[in-house]
Amino acid sequence: MVRKVGLLVGREWSWPPAFIDRVSQRKAGVEVELVQLDAARMDEPCPYAVIVDRISHEVPYYRSYLKYAVLQGVTVINNPFMWTADDKFFGATLATKLGVASPKTAALPNKSYVPGIKHDESLRNLKYPLDWPGLIDYIGLPCVLKDAHGGGWKDVYICRSLDELIHHYDSSGLLTMVVQEFIEWDQFVRCLAIGQEHVLAMKYDPRERKYHVDHAHLSPALGARVVRDTLTLVRALGYDMNSLEWAVRDGVPYAIDFMNPAPDMDIYSLTPTYFEWVVEHMADLVIRLAKEPRPQARELRWDGWLAAGRMPNAAAR
Repeated sequence: MVRKVGLLVGREWSWPPAFIDRVSQRKAGVEVELVQLDAARMDEPCPYAVIVDRISHEVPYYRSYLKYAVLQGVTVINNPFMWTADDKFFGATLATKLGVASPKTAALPNKSYVPGIKHDESLRNLKYPLDWPGLIDYIGLPCVLKDAHGGGWKDVYICRSLDELIHHYDSSGLLTMVVQEFIEWDQFVRCLAIGQEHVLAMKYDPRERKYHVDHAHLSPALGARVVRDTLTLVRALGYDMNSLEWAVRDGVPYAIDFMNPAPDMDIYSLTPTYFEWVVEHMADLVIRLAKEPRPQARELRWDGWLAAGRMPNAAAR
């Protein structure tokens, strides 16, 4: 029996056709096609064993459909229930509790609110004004202000003074922002993680927004820690497709951005070398999951992960 894999995509168009061709070439009894949606009905079956989601963060209807698909037994990459729930403040806290180095992070109340919010009545639980000096004492300067739910370096500001931080916060509108310790890095690494098993640690320059193909850019010890910490995070988050950024200071990799469940897979940014890696590993992943379904309609139990992070050799017990 041929099993079907559905692909939800947006404007990107280098990885999708290469991925579809690679799965087809395997002749493994798995077909990939673009998902075609009309009005979704609650009692209709979903024809796919696996759906790869590259765009639901920008198309809310797709997210609703994907959560429905999980209830129908489809394996969705990435799990839409987790993706709906994640944010950078939660992520930084989770990383720290799992023993992964993460910058000090604080979540800020929104600057602006939707119509209907009456500040003196609707926001009774918020202190005003914000304790900006206390926040700077905790985070330090320079610091990074960023959208708690954002990605792709959008709405990210490096602030070198309190006035600069307040200025960018005042222009954040309806976004929920976090402020984070700025790691003055010696090395910068961006990882692609596929299937909660495979990690590609790439040399990346955020100033140039450019990957550099260099297979010896990390020492064996540092490379092993980056891979280990990457797997710790993606397994806790349940992400089968993710990119993670590590700022290395004094030999310690800090997880500064690791909730990117629709990572850049474009050949023109990744380079042909890294592009080939991700095409191959994504093909392996969807074929395996199409043939060996992994149910996702279950509760994500953070207590189990946190207990494992606190107990030495817990995985061996």
